[in-house]
Amino acid sequence: MSANALYTDLSDYYDLMCADIDYQAQSHGIHRLQQIFGNNGNMHLDLACGTGPHVRHFINFGYQSGGLDINQPMLDRAGIRCPEAQFSLQNMSDFVVTEPLDLITCFLYSIHYCDGINKLKECIVSVHNALKVGGVFCFNVVDKNHIDNASFVEHSAVSEDSVFTFRSGWNYSGTGEKQSLKLSIEKASADETLIWHDEHPMVAFNFTQLKKALQPYFEIYVFEHDYETITPWAEKSGNAIFTCVKI
Repeated sequence: MSANALYTDLSDYYDLMCADIDYQAQSHGIHRLQQIFGNNGNMHLDLACGTGPHVRHFINFGYQSGGLDINQPMLDRAGIRCPEAQFSLQNMSDFVVTEPLDLITCFLYSIHYCDGINKLKECIVSVHNALKVGGVFCFNVVDKNHIDNASFVEHSAVSEDSVFTFRSGWNYSGTGEKQSLKLSIEKASADETLIWHDEHPMVAFNFTQLKKALQPYFEIYVFEHDYETITPWAEKSGNAIFTCVKI
């Protein structure tokens, strides 16, 4: 089953799958970075917004916020969560906006959904074109050279008399520009247990490659992957938050 089909079929359960994510802390962390590095504007767009939980928090912070995604069922739910926001069915590698923005975000490592390095570069150009001068692009990433294929995260949640167990982990062959996110979802009820397995193709790069792609367009600041503090990246971890200011 393809990644898109899996997400479409389980769009009702997407928020359950992400129930352990602290969306408020993530959104507030990026809001603080926008206050420090940004242009004091409040026009915001969230790439790969899913069902809109980050957008909801940015609206609460006072932003005029919206989102885009390639999955219409997700956007339908985002519209219910954030009726005052504008959502659009677009690909982050090739999107357009109706007016310049002050802040563009991409959470949950979703920038890796770009299909290869060239599509990642197209995404960077699209973001640059959409931002005002001094606008900020914030996103989190993983360095392919630090991926541990044996590492995974798992959590369970109860809904509709069923226990859902979600498990995910990165996988990288060690060469090339392709990595994947391996995902399994188990739904156990009194009558039956259903299991979905999926593998999401994603772009692989190291931080040096990423900086080289960003440098023609942005001033780049890299921070530790901690939304509670603003700490410069110590060049040891394979996860980081990039904050990029349009030149």
